[in-house]
Amino acid sequence: MQTRCLGCAFFIVAFWASAAPAALTRLDITSREPFQDGQTFGDVGPYELLKGKAHFAIDPAAAANAMIVDLEFAPRNDAGLVEFSADVEILQPANLANANGAVLYDVNNRGNRLALGMFNDGTDGFLMEQGFIIAWSGWIAEILPGDGRLILDAPVATQNGEPITGLVTAEFVSDSNTNRYSIAHFGNQGSFEPTSRGLESAQLTWRMNERDARVAIPREQWTLHQQVIEADGRRSALPLIELEVAGGIRAGYIYEFIYEAQGPIVQGVGLAGIRDLISFLKHDDGTQNPVNAAGDSAADYAYGFGVSQSGRCLRQFLYDGFNADEQGRIVFDGVIPHVAGAGMGFFNHRFASPTRHNSQHDNHQFPADVFPFTYGEETDPFTGQVDGILRRASEADVVPKVMHVQTSSEYWHRAGSLVHTDPAGTRDAVIPDDVRIYTIGGAQHGAGSGTPDASGAGEMTRNPTDYRPLLRALLLALDAWVRDGIEPPASVYPRIADGTLVGWGGAESGWRPLPNVRYPEVIHQPDFVDRGPEFETLRRITVHPPRLIDRYTVRIPGFDESNNERGCLILPTVAVPLGSFTGWYLRPHEIGAETELLSLAGGYIPFARTEAERLASGDSRPSIESRYAGFDDYRTRFEAHTRSLVERGYLLEEDVPRVMQLADGQKRRSSKSRARK
Repeated sequence: MQTRCLGCAFFIVAFWASAAPAALTRLDITSREPFQDGQTFGDVGPYELLKGKAHFAIDPAAAANAMIVDLEFAPRNDAGLVEFSADVEILQPANLANANGAVLYDVNNRGNRLALGMFNDGTDGFLMEQGFIIAWSGWIAEILPGDGRLILDAPVATQNGEPITGLVTAEFVSDSNTNRYSIAHFGNQGSFEPTSRGLESAQLTWRMNERDARVAIPREQWTLHQQVIEADGRRSALPLIELEVAGGIRAGYIYEFIYEAQGPIVQGVGLAGIRDLISFLKHDDGTQNPVNAAGDSAADYAYGFGVSQSGRCLRQFLYDGFNADEQGRIVFDGVIPHVAGAGMGFFNHRFASPTRHNSQHDNHQFPADVFPFTYGEETDPFTGQVDGILRRASEADVVPKVMHVQTSSEYWHRAGSLVHTDPAGTRDAVIPDDVRIYTIGGAQHGAGSGTPDASGAGEMTRNPTDYRPLLRALLLALDAWVRDGIEPPASVYPRIADGTLVGWGGAESGWRPLPNVRYPEVIHQPDFVDRGPEFETLRRITVHPPRLIDRYTVRIPGFDESNNERGCLILPTVAVPLGSFTGWYLRPHEIGAETELLSLAGGYIPFARTEAERLASGDSRPSIESRYAGFDDYRTRFEAHTRSLVERGYLLEEDVPRVMQLADGQKRRSSKSRARK
C-alpha cells in the first residue's frame, strides 16, 4: 500500500520485477504535494505533484536500442545492461478516477517545463480541468543543475577502459561587449572537457557573419576557465567552460572554438528514457505505477508535446524509431511538435550537444537541420537518399497522429517550408494521412501577449501575436482523433501550387517596401555539408568546421497588400489587422551584426491611422481610416473571423471572450492615444 504524506516529503521505491522485459527498473517517488495549495479544477478536483527519479537498464543488443549512438561503449552492470536515470515529475488528479485517461508528456526545453504556460492562460487550469495527467522527465545530460531543471544522468562512453577523445566545435555570439563568455549555446549548459593536448592545440576564430572568412585569435590572447557546478544537491556532469579574450568579446561576432575533448556522454539514452517511462505509465498495472488507479493504469493514451528544441526532440524520437517500446508497442499515440521547424537535433551523436539549434546567424552548421525534413518520404537531391521522419514508425506499425504546428518565424529562422516541400523547394510534398500541418501566420516563434509593446530596440515592435488559444483547440482535437477517430481540422499551410508559398526575396515575396524598415537580405537556409566519412553511419563528426557543399532551398508565405502573410491559419488580430505582422526581425544596432536576423524573432509595424498620415510618411499600405468605417465595423469583422475559427475547429467556444478582449482593448488604447494628442 502506498503511503501518503501531503505537504511533506516521503520516500517510495517502486520495483519492477527483474524478469520483466521493460527497461524502467525502478521509480523512486521522493515527494508528493498538493498542487497550487490544493486548488480544485472543475469536476476533476485537486491535483498533486509527484517528484522523483526513474532508473533504467537497457540491453545494448536489443533491436529497440540499435539507434543509440555509442551505447556499445557504455559501462554495463552484471547482467550486461546499461544503466542510467532521469528526474521525473508527474502532475495528476488526486483522485485518479477523475483523470481523462491520457498522459500529456511535456518534453522539457533545456530542463524547463513549458506545457502549463502554453495551454493554461493564467486565469484557468485548462489542462487540469480537462483531466490530463502531465509528465516530465530529464532527457538532456549537459544541463547544469539549478533552478529545478530536470536532468538526465547518462553514462559516459569509454573504449578499452580509456576515455574516448575527439574534436568538438563550440560556437557563441554575445549580444553585448564582454570579456568572458560561456562556450555553450546557453549559460545553463555545460561543455565537454578538453584534453591536455586539446588545450594546447585548440583553435579560436571570430567572424562577423556566417559566410565570412574565419580570423584566428592567437593562443596567447585567450584563456579558458572551467568550473564544476553544484546546485539542487547534485554536481554537473559537464563543466561550465568560459572563454576570456584579451581585448574583449565583441557584440554580434561569431566566435568558434574547436578543440579535442574527452568523455562523450551516451546522450541517446535520453530518448530511450522517454520511451520507457511512457511505456511504463501506459502499460504497468501494478501498484508501483504512480498513475495506477484501482489496479489498472489511468493512462490509456499518451501524447507528446514539445516546444522548439523539444519539438525537434519529438521529430528525432520518431525518426530514430523510439515510438516502439522494447515489446513493439506504440509509445506516443499522438504528438504535437510545436515551432520545431524542419529540424531534428544534435541529440543522439558522439559528443552530442542537444541544446544547440541551427539559425541564420549563429550555430548554423551543427547537425540539427539535416535530411529528412518531411514526415513522408522525399529524396535528398545531393545524395539520392529516400527517407522521411515517420519511416521507422511506419515499418514498425507505430505511427502516431501528428500535428505539426509552426509560425511564420519558422520559415525565416527554422527552414519551416521544408516540412511540406521537397528538399529543393520545387513542389509541395505529399503529407501522410496521419499528419496535419498548421502554419500560424503573422506570428513569431514565442507567443506574444496579444498587444503590441513598443519597448525594446530595433526598427519594429516585437510581434505580439498570442497563438496559444489555437493550441488548446488542437490538443483536444488530437485527443478526439486518437480516441474516437474524429478527423481534426484540416491542415492549413502555404503551398507552391496555389502561389502562397514563394521565394523569400523582396521581389518574389510580394513585400511592399516601407519607410524606415529594412527587408531582410538573409534567411536561414540549411547547408548540405561534409562532416566526415563516419557521420552518416556512426553520427561522428570528424571534419571541423564542416565543409560546405550546397544548400537546401527554403520558401516563405507570400505577402498581401498589407504586408501580411497569405495561405496561413491566422488569428483575428492578423485577419482584421491594424498593422503588419512579420516572422522576421533584424538584429538591432546595439547588439551587433545588424544585417542579420535576430534569432526566432518577428516584428510588428502599425498602419498609419489616417490617409493624411499615410501619405506624409510614404507608407504604401492602406490606412486604418480607409479600411474600417469605425470601431464598430472593426469589431464586427474581428468577431466574425473569431467565430469562423470556432466553426472550423481551430478555436474553442470558451476562448472567444479571451480573444475578443484584444479587439475591445483597441478601443481603450485608441481613446488614450487621441487624448494624449
